[in-house]
Amino acid sequence: MSGATGSEKKTALYDKHVALGARMVPFAGYMMPLSYSGQLAEHSAVRDRVGIFDLSHMGEFMITGPGAIEAVDKLLTNRFTGSKPFQAVYSPMCLDSGGIIDDLIAYNLPDGVYLVVNASNIDKDARWIQEHLPAGVHFGNISDHTSLIAIQGPATLEFMTPIMDQPIAHMPTYTSVRAKVAGIEALVSRTGYTGEDGYELYVANAVAPELWDRLLELGQSHGLAPIGLAARDTLRFEMGYCLYGNDIDETTTPLEAGLAWTVKMDKADFVGRQALMEQDKSGIPRRLVGLRPEGDRAIPRQGNPLKIEDRQIGHVTSGTFAPSLGMGLGMGYVESALSRPRTRVTIDVRGKDVPAAVTVLPFYTYGSRPGRRKI
Repeated sequence: MSGATGSEKKTALYDKHVALGARMVPFAGYMMPLSYSGQLAEHSAVRDRVGIFDLSHMGEFMITGPGAIEAVDKLLTNRFTGSKPFQAVYSPMCLDSGGIIDDLIAYNLPDGVYLVVNASNIDKDARWIQEHLPAGVHFGNISDHTSLIAIQGPATLEFMTPIMDQPIAHMPTYTSVRAKVAGIEALVSRTGYTGEDGYELYVANAVAPELWDRLLELGQSHGLAPIGLAARDTLRFEMGYCLYGNDIDETTTPLEAGLAWTVKMDKADFVGRQALMEQDKSGIPRRLVGLRPEGDRAIPRQGNPLKIEDRQIGHVTSGTFAPSLGMGLGMGYVESALSRPRTRVTIDVRGKDVPAAVTVLPFYTYGSRPGRRKI
């Protein structure tokens, strides 16, 4: 976490976190809750029951006007044109070089295209998108007026169903609906960053504190627990989900990052398409892989060098103790020829060479997200 600068913003739920005894830290320009009851307890709450997150630091844009869908499609590697009303699409947004500016979710809504971007990239993304929109397509940054509350965990549907004004069990992942949640209007999407079943609720700042309180009260019988950034990171890490700034950035391409499934080369032209086609044809030089150290005590950390004998072949991009698996694990880029599972490498952890093996992602395969494969 970055150090405080004194200029951090507060979400509409800041006072709620303080009242709950959360440890607040600066993150992506906001003061955010790192943990409440402790990282391990919060991680387990989401894996076993259900948790509630404040994600209001994320950015939200509205793209409107004739041709808005087509304009957004040209900025995304994934296919957005042809999406159904209220469908959501996850996609990288790339530079001409193929490097990733950001990874985001785009919603096809009746009143326009709703984009949800990473908090640290709000200003950069806003400039990039506006520079590429054609005349007649309009850009609006509604980040400072929008709160985002996520409910995640295997008990989510049981908890949410009776407090919604319409049925939600039938919703596939990456779809959304406008509905009342505990009597409060929200855009509700079946999305998340944990590998568990869940919904993300977009509401106006003015009603966010009231909704937060209602959800905490109504969720008591389901074991609903507030969850901070620390557990959010270990939950996403166990799933092998990329974190912008760690695992992906402007120097990495979707093909290198294991996101080839989000790159639709056969759709209409998009920014970065030519570079990605050339990389795909000439050979992808490196790939993001999972890393499993030998022994129970070694915990890889971001920046640790990856080596074969004395030759460095890459570095760890994310590394931590994985609570659901009881071991330290890592993610990192290695040369493509060395990316096959069970390839032996060493990780330089605080000056000690720790033997490790390349492994497939995700690390954790028992999440409750609908349609997730269990192995």
